[in-house]
Amino acid sequence: MTPPDLPLRHARGSLLLAELKESALMALSALAAHKLRSSLTLLGVMVGVFSIIVVMTAMRVLQRNIETELRQLGSHTFQIRKWPAVYFGGPEGFEKFFRRKNITFAHGKAVIDRATLPQSVGMESYFWAGEALSRYGTTPPNVRLIGATTGAFPARNWNVAEGRSLVENDADSARDVCVLGAEVARALFPYGSPLGERVKFDGIGYTVVGVLEAKGSALGGDQDAFAVIPLTTGLNRYGRTWRSLSILVQAVSQTLYDDTVEQVRGILRAVRRVPPGQEDDFEVFSNDSLISQFQSFTLTVRVAVAVVSSIALLAAGIGIMNIMLVSVTERTREIGVRRAVGAKKRSIMTQFIVEAIVLCEVGGALGVLLGLLGGNAAAYFLKTPPAIPLDWVGFGLLICSVVGIVFGTYPAYKAANLDPIESLRYE
Repeated sequence: MTPPDLPLRHARGSLLLAELKESALMALSALAAHKLRSSLTLLGVMVGVFSIIVVMTAMRVLQRNIETELRQLGSHTFQIRKWPAVYFGGPEGFEKFFRRKNITFAHGKAVIDRATLPQSVGMESYFWAGEALSRYGTTPPNVRLIGATTGAFPARNWNVAEGRSLVENDADSARDVCVLGAEVARALFPYGSPLGERVKFDGIGYTVVGVLEAKGSALGGDQDAFAVIPLTTGLNRYGRTWRSLSILVQAVSQTLYDDTVEQVRGILRAVRRVPPGQEDDFEVFSNDSLISQFQSFTLTVRVAVAVVSSIALLAAGIGIMNIMLVSVTERTREIGVRRAVGAKKRSIMTQFIVEAIVLCEVGGALGVLLGLLGGNAAAYFLKTPPAIPLDWVGFGLLICSVVGIVFGTYPAYKAANLDPIESLRYE
């Protein structure tokens, strides 16, 4: 059975929607009637919203690219290094890292021999960067030469597309063999297979035994512009004394990940003779920890930008209140006529509040559009897909509505409480 007051509720709802629609149309008419004044007023809102959206969009683009690059490690994999992967502290912290002992080949070998939980353990080091040569061509001067052991391949997600990866005999005998990244292979051997051919890095010849699958670009750089040689070969040719290695450990599963980390930490503390109770003299990090550090850093930047932009929106809101008060004064006679023909105070307040909201939302929409275009300029230069931070777009438009309501309420209240008789006499 239909409740007796249901038709009345429906009628009230329809009346409210009609009032809001009429107020919105009147607000747009008022904006069109005073184009210059309206443009200058919404400029402040547009700048405030633009500053939020452009920074948040650019940060989202950078975050996606950095997360993609950080995920080069394989699943359930962590890395151990002398230096932290990301450091935001002062020089005193950097000095602490500098004083640490290097991670040597012997330390990595101890982990390989003693650890029972890892699926694989590898070591790597960066040796050289420059132009690679073959009898068929040369590369740009951006090719990196990396020394690695067999266990580094699964830890780094290096999958062989042609030939083979490095094997234990390559490291044991310090052979002059290499595995090429996909881009290096294309540049040096554009017309055929590189397997068995000789290439030169830093004037030293190596025999190609394999080619890795392509990974593409990240942060404007090519992830395939590198070659891998046996770590022992690189250490013999480029020296061991001042070099600290990276140890890459891959756990069997996520369930055993934490146990694997603790076992490896214990082995390294023992071989490096770290006293009980003292902190580790090495860094342990994974994809997730690096991404968390980056997100923590960008959170501070986002909050700072939001605070600065809020100040701009506050100034814009004060300007909107000022313009709305001027508008109330200019339209005093119009308000008197509406009140004389039966308009309620609620209708007058709704009209001016909606006008303030429309003014803010127009500025906010322009700010969002320009912010997305400006922020995605980073995506264009980095050659990555554009990003649209829908959460911040919604937040920016919501703030515009709040600014319109807060700073439009007083002018609307003043307009609604004008005396109809005095308003009709106003010249």
